[in-house]
Amino acid sequence: MVIDIHAHPLLLDEINENPEDLQFRRQEFGVFKSGINPVDFELVLLEDAKIDKVVFLPEDYSTEVGRAIVSNDEMARIVARSPEHFIGFAGIDPRREDAETELIRAFDELKLAGLKLNLSRLHMYPDDACLAPLYKICQDKNKPVMFHAGYSWEPNTPAKYSEPIRFEDVAVEYPDLRFCLAHMGWPWWQETIMMLMKYPNVYADTSMVYMDSPRNYYEHLFSVNMNLNWLQNCFQDKVMFGSNNPRFRHVRSLDGIKNLPLREDVMDAVLGGNAMRFLGMED
Repeated sequence: MVIDIHAHPLLLDEINENPEDLQFRRQEFGVFKSGINPVDFELVLLEDAKIDKVVFLPEDYSTEVGRAIVSNDEMARIVARSPEHFIGFAGIDPRREDAETELIRAFDELKLAGLKLNLSRLHMYPDDACLAPLYKICQDKNKPVMFHAGYSWEPNTPAKYSEPIRFEDVAVEYPDLRFCLAHMGWPWWQETIMMLMKYPNVYADTSMVYMDSPRNYYEHLFSVNMNLNWLQNCFQDKVMFGSNNPRFRHVRSLDGIKNLPLREDVMDAVLGGNAMRFLGMED
């Protein structure tokens, strides 16, 4: 099982029938030159890359910009196009008056699989009091949280809000809440691996090709910045493959991971096994 744990659906044709919708999403997400991606073509890309499932992550800053970049209802529509391939997370602006009600609806009625938060865009630290009710809902309902961590491509996203060490209080106060520090928390990758090794409920993903090709980038990060054996022996059960599509193509990011000289059991875990545990799919 190969699972891409980190992709964004904002360019899919299912939710971009109006050209103004596409322009709004491109502007807010910072993908200014990208065009519409038909869902049928997305399925072809996944088949070509031999990726079994992809997790789509929404964004909701509706109290700031007037609407969600991808709403929970839109995410449910996308998943319905190919539920055997697509897994959808919920997006909640915690500043909404109905944030708790909407998150419960997203889980119970829309059957979304987790919560995505980019605190850099929200200008909010992980221990902000308005986030606590959302964390509790996710923990009580056994739903994971995907946090943006570290550097962000999006406009208006100060990195200070997403430094990995700032999530430590969440790991301690919500020990049964599984959460992922996306992008390995780059450039604070050392803080990220400390969190992975210390806290059983903390994961990370590989959606972070900021410079160079995926092959060269992953090789440098895991074999030069780190010792490859750290991944193989110290946090082999915590790192998940993520492409950050559409910023980077699924197939190229996957090739970069497959090029690492990992043991077979570790490669299987990174490509899908760890994501199944994170998502609560093991049973």
